[in-house]
Amino acid sequence: MAMPTLHDDVLSWASDIDPAAIEQAQRTAALPFVVKPLALMADAHVGFGSTVGSVIATEGAIIPSAVGVDIGCGMVAVETSLTSFDLPENLEALHTRIAETVPAGVGQGHETRVGVDVLQVVPYDGITGLTDKQKETSRKQFGSLGSGNHFVEVCLDERDVVWVVLHSGSRGIGNQLATAHIEEAKGLMRQWFIDLPDVDLAYLPEGAPEFDAYVKDMLWAQRYAWENRALMMDTVLDDLFAVVGSGRELDRVNCHHNFTRLEAHRGRNLWITRKGAICAREGTRGVIPGSMGTRSYIVAGKGSKASFESSSHGAGRRLSRMQARRLLTSESLVDAMKGKAWNNDPTALLDEHPEAYKDIDQVMADQADLVTIEHTLSQVLNYKGA
Repeated sequence: MAMPTLHDDVLSWASDIDPAAIEQAQRTAALPFVVKPLALMADAHVGFGSTVGSVIATEGAIIPSAVGVDIGCGMVAVETSLTSFDLPENLEALHTRIAETVPAGVGQGHETRVGVDVLQVVPYDGITGLTDKQKETSRKQFGSLGSGNHFVEVCLDERDVVWVVLHSGSRGIGNQLATAHIEEAKGLMRQWFIDLPDVDLAYLPEGAPEFDAYVKDMLWAQRYAWENRALMMDTVLDDLFAVVGSGRELDRVNCHHNFTRLEAHRGRNLWITRKGAICAREGTRGVIPGSMGTRSYIVAGKGSKASFESSSHGAGRRLSRMQARRLLTSESLVDAMKGKAWNNDPTALLDEHPEAYKDIDQVMADQADLVTIEHTLSQVLNYKGA
């Protein structure tokens, strides 16, 4: 079993990592309110301000940009009663149906959403308040996927059982709330003449009204993201069962991987920010996706104290989006997706090429001390938020 490596105040589980990611994590770990060592997961790579794949334990402050602008982004997976024998030979009709019922893309949402008002499902209880435009954005985008690496997949596990897997977060409203609080934190740093190695490490100190306002909005956006995934999953299951003509849900796992919450560790209450990491408390189940065209995993945590009871959130990028577009080809993406129903738009999805990501099997081997694999999923359909 691989062992984590200590780099000053950073404990890393990654065997494949850019030295720049270690250096970035060290800058975050050097902040006086960060509990050492900062835990760096096996999928870690350079991010904005803080490294993606960081588990940052803090006492007395929170770094809003470490949580990021997609507050509550995460995964949901459902095991169904179906097997591959129940699926149609051609899944294109199902892919088309999902694309019609689950809007995807930057700023996309439902023109109308009858019977579902997110502000009733997740009542806003923040301090700052929502503008009328933000309320409309919240309602319109509730039940929509977003863009980038957000996706819906139909998968088969090692037993030939059908699963549906979905990746999304708090959409435009989460982004707007996060951006406002990040700018507020940067403003406080200027006001207090605090120099930081990176402006995106601007923090909010506990006890300040700005801290309380952020925590309220952040926790609300996390609930929004959770319910957003749940609603989309219900919609996709309806689509799947309608196309197949039968089926039911057997099991569901829903987990955040961009979030902060107060947890007890090392005898004290700490704010645990998981920036691209999932909770892996002993017995807690999670979803760790690979890249488009590879495998995903249903896992149970082992409760590692060294990682603040956390594990990776996916494969992690090997190439930036710009590098992927420069170095990879549309033809090789088409080859990688042979035999699967997908968006079939290699130009738009080139930066999501499987080769732009790390080897998910190596990531899982690196963190064998953090999680136990329950199921291995291979996708037969991928609907991406292009």
